[in-house]
Amino acid sequence: MMEERYSAQFAADGAWCFFADPRAVYYEGKHRRTYVGWLTAQGDVMAGVYDHRTGAAESVVVKPGLQKDDHANPSLYVDDRGRITIFYSAHNGSAMYYRTTETSEELSSLGAEHLLPANTEGKKGYTYPTPIYLRQERLFYLFWRGGNFKPNFSVSSSLYEHDWSEAQTLIMDEGQRPYIRYASNGENTIHFASTDGHPNVEPHNSIYYARYRDGAYYKADGTKVKPASGLPLKLSELDVVYDGKAEGRNAWIWDVSFDREGHPVIVYAVFVSETDHRYYYSIWNGGRWETNEIASAGAWFPQTPEGKKETETYYSGGIVLDSRSPDTVYLSRPVNGVFEIERRHTADHGRTWTSAPVTSGSSSNQVRPFLARNYSDDEALLLWMSGDYIHFTDYRTSLQMTLVKPGESLHR
Repeated sequence: MMEERYSAQFAADGAWCFFADPRAVYYEGKHRRTYVGWLTAQGDVMAGVYDHRTGAAESVVVKPGLQKDDHANPSLYVDDRGRITIFYSAHNGSAMYYRTTETSEELSSLGAEHLLPANTEGKKGYTYPTPIYLRQERLFYLFWRGGNFKPNFSVSSSLYEHDWSEAQTLIMDEGQRPYIRYASNGENTIHFASTDGHPNVEPHNSIYYARYRDGAYYKADGTKVKPASGLPLKLSELDVVYDGKAEGRNAWIWDVSFDREGHPVIVYAVFVSETDHRYYYSIWNGGRWETNEIASAGAWFPQTPEGKKETETYYSGGIVLDSRSPDTVYLSRPVNGVFEIERRHTADHGRTWTSAPVTSGSSSNQVRPFLARNYSDDEALLLWMSGDYIHFTDYRTSLQMTLVKPGESLHR
């Protein structure tokens, strides 16, 4: 059984969606700390810190009353000097905000609120900020879903001088609303995986992949799709990792990362039906995509009010890759009628899995796990939501945490 080195409540009132990332980032400087962002039930944007030396946790209010909607959770960026920037917007909000600490490693020193001056035309505003810095380019990328309901980004050569470029659309297909996840080595590459759109809308959602490197976009096998000057991309130009049409099923992206060779790894949910979700694992092995099922994920986790029809039938409990060791995943699935968190590991590209519980015997659902990015060699902070969740605007959940030791063995 997996050893839990520490288990506690991180925030009594907290929730997040599963597209604005990262939600937790580790940084080691003067301190050894993990910084976390979330949203309260009343829509306050929050940031907190867990100190790995003392075991203490504290939090600050970043922006009160932004929106009672878990899509408004913030994302975080920590630079090489330990300065923390927090990005946040309402769900389809009119503005993208960000604040940066004036003192390294100190959330209490958050400075003035700034507005991103860039967006694409359209009425859909801003949602899902994802910040990425590429050291070799000395450029900061901020991705979000923009006014045109597509994945967009702006670039800055100096985040702290607020010199943002005009917004560009990454993927543009008529009538499509791609949901997308990103991962980066922080040096020169950005991996991304997407869907056609929302599974409530698309009859057959596929999973696609491409990466950005050195001013151009590529498929997993290195085939050049087009230079950055040729944006936007079309879904038909990307790798088809899972073909929803051919399989006669729908899918939704959950996470993307890469292994030690730089090969992409993707996890996602495939829906046999609205009440039969499955977690899938796809990895590029250097010559082709290998795809395997990880586990049954049950049905949706929101608690549907009696007499009501569930509107979010594709909300699985959630799955996240260990970004440093993507042969390990953390997932939520029903056990004895309650969603629990467990850790799974594969040594053969997902063909077989060992598993161990993180939670068990819970009285309420444990969902949407997230493992802190850039964690230390000694331990990583795993967080998840716990409690009652009716809708993305109606939830009474806490954030729970436990420390896990990277690379530890799993036993049944």
